[in-house]
Amino acid sequence: MNTEFLEALNDLEKEKGIAIEVLLEAIEAALVSAYKKNFGSLKNVKVHIDRTTGEIQVMSRRDVVAEVSDDRAEIGLAEAKEIDPRYEEGDVVEQEVTPKNFGRIAAQTAKQVVVQRLREAERGIIYQEFSNREGDIVTGIVQRQEQKNVFIDLGKVEAVLAPTEQISGESYEHNDRVKTYIVEVKKTTKGPQIMVSRTHPGLLKRLFELEVPEIHDGIIEIKSVSREAGFRSKISVHSSDENVDPVGACVGPKGARVQAIVNELRGEKIDIVKWSEDPAVYVANALSPSKVLSVDINEKESVAAVVVPDYQLSLAIGKEGQNARLAAKLTGWKIDIKSESQAGLESEAELPIFEEDTDE
Repeated sequence: MNTEFLEALNDLEKEKGIAIEVLLEAIEAALVSAYKKNFGSLKNVKVHIDRTTGEIQVMSRRDVVAEVSDDRAEIGLAEAKEIDPRYEEGDVVEQEVTPKNFGRIAAQTAKQVVVQRLREAERGIIYQEFSNREGDIVTGIVQRQEQKNVFIDLGKVEAVLAPTEQISGESYEHNDRVKTYIVEVKKTTKGPQIMVSRTHPGLLKRLFELEVPEIHDGIIEIKSVSREAGFRSKISVHSSDENVDPVGACVGPKGARVQAIVNELRGEKIDIVKWSEDPAVYVANALSPSKVLSVDINEKESVAAVVVPDYQLSLAIGKEGQNARLAAKLTGWKIDIKSESQAGLESEAELPIFEEDTDE
């Protein structure tokens, strides 16, 4: 150990942000173990590294006692006074016991400690970076699949796409570039474990934020998202500027913006609806693309009773109830849909009519 080694540690402190004192203390602790292991010593020792020269000293430590019961950790008062008359009972006598060939062992041990601490520091940096990105979207490259888990390279670390977070029917081939949503970042002994999703509603929200500048700028707000990944999603939007059509902005010129998101989600259908403070209007919009004749809101039971034209009933309900189910998730209302004839209506004119929003 020499001044060059200390200079190297100083460089690491600047580059990696690991305090040199932390490294030296870790090396000293490791050298105590190395000394006992290599020299079969049971003595109570400490190791000191000179912070200026890098010189290493192994010091035995024995407590001064009146009567010795363990000579590896204790020294009699009379013997201690022979070393230095100033010693009193309760003091600690330190004597250098550095072996002649300890330098080689020290260098090897120091290297192992530094490498380990660097690895821990890098893991810590990666953990901090990604723990702050929970709920964010990342792009990675598919590396491999193991037991249905897909491992995605994010550059500094691999993310895990569990089977439950994969879109049904979607395949993940080696070197495919995919966007995923960071669900959770766990700290483990092997480093940070990043769990990502392709099915989370947050992925859809983040994709719209990336594609629609008005959302990024705060002009348009995403109010709610409901999603059945791989099949269909609904998203409600609201504009703070009456001159900006929220649905049209999200669809984009010739549907370019929403189509880019559909392509990223491999063909998942997306309904973009206008949010409204009026729950009746909101529920009617949420059932798009079905036309709605009337909505009766029961606030006490949180139920919206919806009437649609007879020929629109199957469209309003959707395949296996999907459209109605997604609309209910989007609005937070239980939705009871009936056809015009089921509701016993004589004519469409007898009820409030919700005109289809031509912008949608």
